Amino acid sequence: MSGHRKLQRLGRLVDLREREVERLSAEMADKRIVRQRYLDNLARLEQLCESSGQSGAQALSPTLSLNVGGYKQAVMKMADAHRLDLSLHEAQMQTTQRLMTVAAQRHEALDQVLVRQRRGVQRFQNAREQKRQDELAAQVWLRGRK
Repeated sequence: MSGHRKLQRLGRLVDLREREVERLSAEMADKRIVRQRYLDNLARLEQLCESSGQSGAQALSPTLSLNVGGYKQAVMKMADAHRLDLSLHEAQMQTTQRLMTVAAQRHEALDQVLVRQRRGVQRFQNAREQKRQDELAAQVWLRGRK
């Protein structure tokens, strides 16, 4: 395989790795937004639970007290479900973060290989050009001696 073709393929592979990092980065940004929604919802649920008042308050009728207690239990149950979902979501975020780190490392490694390969090809081309120039100079010198 020619050096030029090899560089093209390696360049495409570097581009693919870069796109993978970008995709995972965008996915991570989306997950951060969802995580913030969970946190905001949990704050609202806690506020609802606090603002509903005390379920066993003396001023409330027994029926109303039971109603408030049931409401608070439902809100707390929903908050617990949100906490569980949040913890699962954060675990997914950690996995995505690890994948993004690995993808970035692979991209960086391939990019360094590509840079080294390009330098090698450039050195080879420079040496070939220098050899050509030397041969031309030698021909001119030999012609001048005749």
